[in-house]
Amino acid sequence: MKVVILAGGYGTRISEESHLRPKPLIEIGDKPIICHIMSIYSHYGYNDFVICLGYKGFLIKEFFAHYFLYQSDVTFDFRNDNQMIIHNRCAEPWKVTLVDTGKDTMTGGRVKRIRPYVGDEPFLLTYGDGVSSINIRELVDFHCSHGKWATVTATQPAGRFGALNLEEGNSVTGFQEKPKGDGGWVNAGFFVMEPQVFNYIEGDQTTFEKEPLEGLARDGQLMAFKYPGFWQPMDTLRDKNYLEDLWKSGKAEWKK
Repeated sequence: MKVVILAGGYGTRISEESHLRPKPLIEIGDKPIICHIMSIYSHYGYNDFVICLGYKGFLIKEFFAHYFLYQSDVTFDFRNDNQMIIHNRCAEPWKVTLVDTGKDTMTGGRVKRIRPYVGDEPFLLTYGDGVSSINIRELVDFHCSHGKWATVTATQPAGRFGALNLEEGNSVTGFQEKPKGDGGWVNAGFFVMEPQVFNYIEGDQTTFEKEPLEGLARDGQLMAFKYPGFWQPMDTLRDKNYLEDLWKSGKAEWKK
């Protein structure tokens, strides 16, 4: 089963970083967040990736063009016509297909454009800016168990601020550190899709989270895999710094 990653957006809410490079290449620790995401899937045996490029997609192509060298020791012998000798090959067993899906194409349009690379097989789909401790094998097993055309991972993000525990008379009895939000479940990405999903996408200007998902829900073909564990998107610089702090402190729950 191939893993499709949406990596073409402008990343305007984290423009402090994305004006120089696409958001999936913003580093957490010593590697881009897209590599963190790929490592999650790779841990469960999914190593065939199709990456949807758009804004500054050429930088993602350059990154993967040199990735094998980044991960290996190398000798350049200038005495012998610049011979290159690779040592200690330690790159992941990934196959990476990079597809230019258009600079201004919406998320649904990007998914539609990669159909030739997926074919008529089920596939995994996620965003290029969110990490989770989710068990991909359990997600796929859940999808296979219900027989519908699509599964979306649902989670309850923590609130942005801590909360006060108040009793009658406004007496403060305690504090909660960033409790869960209002009880609602949100789209955390980490989808499993059957090829019938392509029929719900009209073209480049289709937003995947609107007509396609709404249509699947209306037709009773969308199921939610509830995941209460760690999930964190990287929408803003605050999010990026939070993920960076987790990584440096050894508390990165998504690390496999």
